[in-house]
Amino acid sequence: MKRTTALLLLALFTAGTLSACNTMKGAGQDVQKVGEKVEESADRTGGTTTRP
Repeated sequence: MKRTTALLLLALFTAGTLSACNTMKGAGQDVQKVGEKVEESADRTGGTTTRP
């Protein structure tokens, strides 16, 4: 009985961890896309050039 409970808890923990990884991966991709857009906008407006 204890072994079955332990295996069930381990399976639930593993499933939760794997689904969280996918969520974080998606969030990381979203943040990366936003960063790229900000960088492109800064390049177009000359916001990345240094002043002498």
